[in-house]
Amino acid sequence: MGEQQTRGRTEESSGRRPGQPRQEYADTPAGPARITWHPAARPRSVLALGHGAGGGIEARDLVALARALPGRGVSVALVEQPWRVAGKKLAPAPKTLDAGWTALWPALAAPGLPVVAGGRSAGARVACRTAKETGAAAVLALAFPLHPPGRPERSRAGELVAGGLACPLLVVQGGNDPFGRPAEFPEGHKPVEVPHGDHGFKVPARAEPGQEEALDLLTGAVSDWLAGLGHASARPAGRKG
Repeated sequence: MGEQQTRGRTEESSGRRPGQPRQEYADTPAGPARITWHPAARPRSVLALGHGAGGGIEARDLVALARALPGRGVSVALVEQPWRVAGKKLAPAPKTLDAGWTALWPALAAPGLPVVAGGRSAGARVACRTAKETGAAAVLALAFPLHPPGRPERSRAGELVAGGLACPLLVVQGGNDPFGRPAEFPEGHKPVEVPHGDHGFKVPARAEPGQEEALDLLTGAVSDWLAGLGHASARPAGRKG
């Protein structure tokens, strides 16, 4: 992996300024995972976000949160599972994903702050399933795949309370997500809706709100939720994001 990609250690760069993203590798049973930290200057908590089965940490919702939250006292850790780090095309079985997530948890908890587990799509499922084992302070589920497209009878709603999940949970869902529209979620788990959003929170070109406003809605909802839990600072009145 090279000298700068030493497992369990941070990649150091003499030119990196405080607050700039930094990377860290953590050993897991499936190989090394990679954590890209977007640190807050005075962090109150850590939000750890895993990616989906069909993409990585470049997803628009993960990028938007990594940009918005450090200014509100939340350090964001974007986690790449070992299969992505290894350059593989297909995600492994859920048990392997869960084992990788729990194994890297000590690195996420190392700052000594409350850690909110989260992710999008398959990453959201992992966060829910492992929340009790990791001791997550809360869970954020982005684009939770409630069921395969066109197969509502194959519901994964049970994972929203997997393992006796007792910590706070927020679900944010696109209004046109084929993996589960907001109205399909069971009572007690109704999501924050991003109007017209698909599974990647992309909205049609002529939709209202537009793409930037949709992401502002998403980051604002997450920010306010974290602030209500005491994990983020409150937004100034009238400010977006």
